[in-house]
Amino acid sequence: QVQLVESGGGLVQPGGSLNLSCVVSKSIIGFALMEWYRQAPGKQRTLVARVINGRTREYAESVKGRFTISTDNAKNTVDLQMGNLKPDDTAVYFCHILEGWGGFADYWGQGTQVTVSS
Repeated sequence: QVQLVESGGGLVQPGGSLNLSCVVSKSIIGFALMEWYRQAPGKQRTLVARVINGRTREYAESVKGRFTISTDNAKNTVDLQMGNLKPDDTAVYFCHILEGWGGFADYWGQGTQVTVSS
């Protein structure tokens, strides 16, 4: 069983920045997917950013140029640097990993709240 623990959420003013971190309980080397999702009240959970096969990075259109996803193999973390935050970024942010392709298990963190408000 792999455990994910997110941190770094909070209240920030529009235009501000936050850094989210997801600590994984095992080595992240070789993971197929490492992702950040978010879910706003009354809305579906949507993909924010992801790392595919440890290399390719993809972003939702709404966060391109403002958010950066990164990984640290030494610390087993998946981080999300968020800049120029907007009220629409308000949501619970979840870390998600898929260990491998072809039937491997996937895991979710418990989520961390991000609120962007003046």
